[in-house]
Amino acid sequence: MLNRVRCSAAAYNADMSSSTREYMDAVEHLPQGATLVLQRLTWEDYERLVSDLTASRARLRVTYDHGRVEIMSPLNEHEGYARFIDALVRAFAEHGKLKLESFGGTTWRRHQLQQGVEGDCCYYVTNADRIIGKKAIDLESDPPPDIAVEIDITNESSSKVHIYAALKVGEIWLYDGKKARLRFYQLSGNSYCQIHESNVLPGMRPEMIERALQQSKTDGQTAALDAFRRQLG
Repeated sequence: MLNRVRCSAAAYNADMSSSTREYMDAVEHLPQGATLVLQRLTWEDYERLVSDLTASRARLRVTYDHGRVEIMSPLNEHEGYARFIDALVRAFAEHGKLKLESFGGTTWRRHQLQQGVEGDCCYYVTNADRIIGKKAIDLESDPPPDIAVEIDITNESSSKVHIYAALKVGEIWLYDGKKARLRFYQLSGNSYCQIHESNVLPGMRPEMIERALQQSKTDGQTAALDAFRRQLG
């Protein structure tokens, strides 16, 4: 069951600086796998919050949706899955000699939409050339990622999918850590439909990653990654 801590932001909005200690204290005591929910925050509040959390080097995921903020503290298991999937995606791109730019733990946001989200891994492939060398991505002028990966251990990803759709992220890959199941979804209009092979990375199928993840639990990540590379040929 997802552990959520809810806070009204009426006083928070009145004086961000005086309340900084309060929300940072709440964040510091946020258990792994728990989510802190803040209500009625302005866009400026959200940007300051993201800046403060970045400065504190807190390992958190922040989502903003029209005044509602969710701050999630991922489990170690969550981070492990994300790092290994990233290694698999990189190996696939290298084998296919595909241009790929990887971003992990990046905040994707658009002021105009009043929405922002931080994924576990995101990739540029078709638009890789346009963002090579950029130190910061601005979705008001830069293209959105082609793929976003979300690791779901405590059902927290359900509140993010519509934000990715609004940001026009082409594919979202959802990994259910409890069921050891990966699903690919492609943007179609304003929502996502399931696909059985990536259109951004042709030849990449969910079961390939599922098998590698399962093998990593018994043989270790190095052996599983080697087997994945051999499977590619």
